[in-house]
Amino acid sequence: MSFTQQNNATSPDDSVFDTIIIGAGISGIGAAYYFQKDCPNKRFTVLESRSNLGGTWDLFKYPGIRSDSDLYTFAYEFKPWRSNKSIASAELILDYLNETVEENQLRQHIQFNTHVEKAEWSSSEDLWSITVSTLNEAGERSSRVLKTRWIFSATGYYDYENGYQPEFNDADEFDGELIHPQHWPKNFNASEKRIVVIGSGATAVTLVPELAKDAEHVTLLQRTPTYMMNLPTGDPIANFIKKLFSKDTAHRLIRKKNVFLHRAFWRFSQRFPELAKRFLIRHVTNQLPKDYDVAKHFTPPYNPWDQRLCAVTDGDLFKAIRRGDVDVETDEIARFTANGLELKSGAHLEADTIVTATGLNIKLMGGVDIRIDGQPIEFPKTVTYKGAMLSGVPNFCFAVGYTNASWTLKIGLLCEYFCRVFNFAEAHGYTKCVPEVPIDNFNTSPLLDFSAGYIQRSLHLMPKKGDYSPWDMSMNYGPDVKFFREGKIQDDYLHFSHSDRAVQ
Repeated sequence: MSFTQQNNATSPDDSVFDTIIIGAGISGIGAAYYFQKDCPNKRFTVLESRSNLGGTWDLFKYPGIRSDSDLYTFAYEFKPWRSNKSIASAELILDYLNETVEENQLRQHIQFNTHVEKAEWSSSEDLWSITVSTLNEAGERSSRVLKTRWIFSATGYYDYENGYQPEFNDADEFDGELIHPQHWPKNFNASEKRIVVIGSGATAVTLVPELAKDAEHVTLLQRTPTYMMNLPTGDPIANFIKKLFSKDTAHRLIRKKNVFLHRAFWRFSQRFPELAKRFLIRHVTNQLPKDYDVAKHFTPPYNPWDQRLCAVTDGDLFKAIRRGDVDVETDEIARFTANGLELKSGAHLEADTIVTATGLNIKLMGGVDIRIDGQPIEFPKTVTYKGAMLSGVPNFCFAVGYTNASWTLKIGLLCEYFCRVFNFAEAHGYTKCVPEVPIDNFNTSPLLDFSAGYIQRSLHLMPKKGDYSPWDMSMNYGPDVKFFREGKIQDDYLHFSHSDRAVQ
């Protein structure tokens, strides 16, 4: 079912939006869908700094880019995933997002090439003023100010302009091509090249077997191994269910199956980490040549799910290793040389091209300068409320998904919760909604219990979480469904107010 906004002009001041959504990636499109459906006849717009929707899936262009989660849980709950590929390419995901936008008449609400520079809350108006710069067809920028009652930040969490590049010794000595996957050159040709890919995460695991199809040879150079799992591109059980049921029913059943299986394995890994570790290592050992040094190259020094598992689709990385097209080296870089890399072990890797799949830079809320009555928000001094709002920040929600499951599972729930809060405020005539932390007996800790490098490098920049609900950061989809959809809106910490009185 699609929902069309019938009337945009419901505010007393037609220039004021009810909600502005920042970002037209998978989170922003989801937020627009739910707001249009659950808050009918309310004015909203989506501000997108780039010329296309899709966020990550439009930005990254490196060979073989794909999801590392199954699309039945990564896709929206309200729109079935129709492809028979459970692990899908960026192209298929972009097609899906564009279909979602067209089916629900959302494109008319998206302002492309519109960069949000500043957002300032005015307590005298109970409104946000958002300064944006817009790029026209001539390449000229002009600024304007939009006003809105609420903000939903769907910017993601990383810097779209710059990927993370460590400081390498003598990097300028290298005579070949140095590439970061976030800035992949359009006309790159791997044919007959010796390529070294630095990294061990999802990007590296995707890139290496894809480059190996044409390159003379590819080496995966990692400082630390990652847990990996061979997953088929297709899901035979899902495809069988699709033959028996309608597309909506099949999508719902497959989604429940995948949520259950994924959650069961995650809980097993948390409760029995050594057993999970042995299972994963044995699984990888069975994919590799006999006597391969699995202990060195595929045995991480941490427990499963301290970082995300890497999906090796259809075993492509393992097949490339068995063919001899790919080598894995576990070592640290001493320095770059004119024709490759010198490792701390003394070994030398020759390379024509070096790919630094070294991760992301965190950029909170898209780098927007966010202020309250002229004072900039210091994010490390804020605490997340239900993983959706920030203490002391009025009429503001943000989207951060799960680190141990599909991102979109959490995003859908956050969007529904945002609409519930908005409608509650509307029904009672409240113009301001802000979480306030308790004064006594309140301990905080880093926002995410996740050891990935890009998270650990940036924890000091992030909001904190509390040690009990609703201030903690839940990563459990099952309880979250009830918590966000059925939990009460009012509690001791979420304060609603209008010009005459305040309510807790």
